[in-house]
Amino acid sequence: GGVGEEQLRRFRECLQEALREHYRHHWFPLRPSKGSGYRCVRINHRMDPLVGKAAGMIGLSHERLFQLLPSELTLWVDPYEVSYRIGEDGSICVLYESPRPAGAARVRERPSGCKAEWRSGRCSPESYGVMTVSS
Repeated sequence: GGVGEEQLRRFRECLQEALREHYRHHWFPLRPSKGSGYRCVRINHRMDPLVGKAAGMIGLSHERLFQLLPSELTLWVDPYEVSYRIGEDGSICVLYESPRPAGAARVRERPSGCKAEWRSGRCSPESYGVMTVSS
């Protein structure tokens, strides 16, 4: 909707770099849910700083970004899985999933974090605010 392929490509590259830098010391492939709150990208009528930074790098205003993206979007970026939810009451959907590398040790971990609690019905919408990424 109104964004050219080149601008979209540049936004994707800038966002990937911003996320890579932000997650540098918060990425745990052997314990994927560790640090998941820190890696949560959140738009809740306020633009997530990382998304806003990437948009600014390509000259896309926050106003235009709000026109292009849902006003309420939560994105969980974890090793091996990226999930999202549109709206406060929407379903959590998997956007990307990859198998663990064959050589990686599998550590059995108890599901934790707000996403796991939300799936099991133990997390209320009021608690989602603690997952907001801030700069």
